[in-house]
Amino acid sequence: MLDTVTDQLSNTARRASQLSNAMAEALEDGVAMTKRTGKHVADAAEEFMEDTQQRIKRHPVETVVAALAIGAVFGTLIGLFARRK
Repeated sequence: MLDTVTDQLSNTARRASQLSNAMAEALEDGVAMTKRTGKHVADAAEEFMEDTQQRIKRHPVETVVAALAIGAVFGTLIGLFARRK
């Protein structure tokens, strides 16, 4: 009887250790994936900023006109929504 209980406790401890190791490994994988994703997002954002700066340098007048047009549209929309309330 005591041997059976001892064997069951040993098996339970082994399973708990395996589960703990699997959880730690999964957590490490998740952290590594998150870091990789963060680096990719940062790289993409940096590339976007560089492209935008180059476009502004190549087409400064068009950039200013586009910014004014977008500002006018948003200003008009905000004004219309503000009057409704």
